[in-house]
Amino acid sequence: MIALVRSELYRMATVRSSWISIAVFGVLGALFGAVSVDAWALLAGMGAFGLAVLGVTQHFQHRTAVLLYLARPARLSTLLGQVLSGVLVAVGFAAVSGVVVLVKGDLTQYRNTLTIVPLLAVFGAANAAVVRRPTWLFLGYAGWFVFVEGLLGRLSAPLPFSAFLGAGGGDRTSLLIAAGWTLLALLCAALTVHRDLTGD
Repeated sequence: MIALVRSELYRMATVRSSWISIAVFGVLGALFGAVSVDAWALLAGMGAFGLAVLGVTQHFQHRTAVLLYLARPARLSTLLGQVLSGVLVAVGFAAVSGVVVLVKGDLTQYRNTLTIVPLLAVFGAANAAVVRRPTWLFLGYAGWFVFVEGLLGRLSAPLPFSAFLGAGGGDRTSLLIAAGWTLLALLCAALTVHRDLTGD
């Protein structure tokens, strides 16, 4: 597991799209933190979700998933290694990009955001393992967020992103709901990780 996490972190650091994404989100996060703490928290959450999704789906985009699973046939432990790598990158990104928020003295929002970032990273990585295509996942969840959670649920229904937003604001009930959605996504990923790769 440690070797897998190390290789995943190395891959994220050396694949150009990964480190450019991390750098761009990091700089934007620091700029947003200087302007608005809430804007930084939102960007940190979106960045955590996006980086975790990209970390998992790049194997399917670059056609290296077959090689990964041949080298590591225990797909469940491979999935857990990828999820853990996504969490480490997301937490590191959020912690570093939020330094400006710490300097401004808003420790509560910083702590609340760093509490929810690992859940968002796990949620993103688990969904990516199921869907396997980042464009489909991002577009699908963008539509879901706008139409279902925004228009129908008015961001107050116990739905995934509404719960993540509430938890980022410090609401304990929303944090429990977000943890439930994260566990459900992880369970779906664990059940579907053995799918054939020929269609991908």
